Amino acid sequence: MNKVQLTQQGLNKLQKELDLLKNVKRNQAVERLHRARAMGDLSENSEYTAAKEDLAFIEGRIQEIETLLKNVEVVKHVSNGHYTVLGSTIDIEVDGKKDAIQIVGEFEADPLRKKLSSTSPIGKALLNKKVGEVVKVQVPDGNKKYKILDIK
Repeated sequence: MNKVQLTQQGLNKLQKELDLLKNVKRNQAVERLHRARAMGDLSENSEYTAAKEDLAFIEGRIQEIETLLKNVEVVKHVSNGHYTVLGSTIDIEVDGKKDAIQIVGEFEADPLRKKLSSTSPIGKALLNKKVGEVVKVQVPDGNKKYKILDIK
């Protein structure tokens, strides 16, 4: 597996999720499974099946996060405000509207929270640019122009 680039904030979030899964969610799922098993006939026990699937999902997510954490590279935000880099928060103008986005690694991306992957078309286009630059990006609606107003 290649290195997984995360900001310190993204690493902290993953570690917190892993802790919650291992120390709370897993125990709750095991307890639910025990209760369901005590209900009797397992062949027609939908609660048992659901509890088993829930525990399997939690175990899978724990394994996924542990694998990610073994391959993580914390990206230090080294932009001095001159160029956009991974971890930069960028004030932009698109179609006359101002907005702020952050460029993050792909495992940390969350478009609804304005965290765009550095491998996405918009993220790629904005990397290594400076204040005042305008980049054109092909998006599903057509071409959009992104003007960089500020870099933090």
